Amino acid sequence: MPTLSVRSVVCALLSAVPVAAAEPVVREVKDGLEIETDQLAAKVNARGYVSGVAGGSFLDRKTGARDLGFGLHIMDFLMAPGWRDDGYSRDQKVHGDLPKHYVEGPQICTQAKELKPEVVKGKDCVAIRLRFTFTKPAVGLKAGSTWEQTLVFQSGVRYFLSCERITSANDVDDLFYRIDMPGHVKHKGGDTFDSIYLSYVGKSIPAAEFKDDFGPDERFLYRRDDRNLPDRMIRAYRVKKEGKPGPWLAGMTLDPAETSEAWCHQRGYVCLIEELHKRKVKAGETFGAAYVVGWFDDIPEMEKVYDKYKGAKGFGIEDGKVVVR
Repeated sequence: MPTLSVRSVVCALLSAVPVAAAEPVVREVKDGLEIETDQLAAKVNARGYVSGVAGGSFLDRKTGARDLGFGLHIMDFLMAPGWRDDGYSRDQKVHGDLPKHYVEGPQICTQAKELKPEVVKGKDCVAIRLRFTFTKPAVGLKAGSTWEQTLVFQSGVRYFLSCERITSANDVDDLFYRIDMPGHVKHKGGDTFDSIYLSYVGKSIPAAEFKDDFGPDERFLYRRDDRNLPDRMIRAYRVKKEGKPGPWLAGMTLDPAETSEAWCHQRGYVCLIEELHKRKVKAGETFGAAYVVGWFDDIPEMEKVYDKYKGAKGFGIEDGKVVVR
């Protein structure tokens, strides 16, 4: 009867034991932080174009795919409905016939210039926290609203968790804030992506639909109806790898009631703006939302992860573990 060598037995036993995922690594670089897990790589800028994950840095190790835009979960400014003579563009192809005005700025991503990331490490996870205080109020309002963003990276998954909290310095009717979620899509005639998925549309939209520019209120505009909220708020694009459909990069707002308006239009790139809250706010009141942003093989996988975290208001790390708030 054949016998196994000691070496063969040891190898067999070792192969049967799950290998623990490596701890996330955070490296300080000249203009920010680089984060690596066993599934992902990403960068968070401290200077330049800031907030969220830096454009082109979000790597899916499984497929080699990267994000296609200017960044993921990017923060803009605080706004309210109605036109004012405040410099907000009325270009139909850029902002459409959707009357809005600034409440507080500047636009964080392009004008904050520098943020100071804070790193919170846990077991198999790491959080990056960013903060900013607005300095440019609209006429009749005061500066001082604060914004805080948290990005949580975990070993073993192809997505990160994120959230923001905003504390208003003013009483405002219908206050909302604007983000890129998951992020815009750079392309030339659909060369970089295969399709867009919007859960509130209920189907994938081929890249050919974004050949020519059109305004946000012309097609695919989402507006909240509190009496008929969608089950999920998922927006995703499917990247091309070697000319063929690759993985999906999704941004998922975990409380559909927080999204007041969402754009998906073409303006030289696919613009995936999302606006949130749009409710009456008192000075000192805090509000915000939570998200999952990451890579997925198909829509059912997105839905499964969405349902795992659905209803979350925020994320953090406490006692070395990820907490869902």
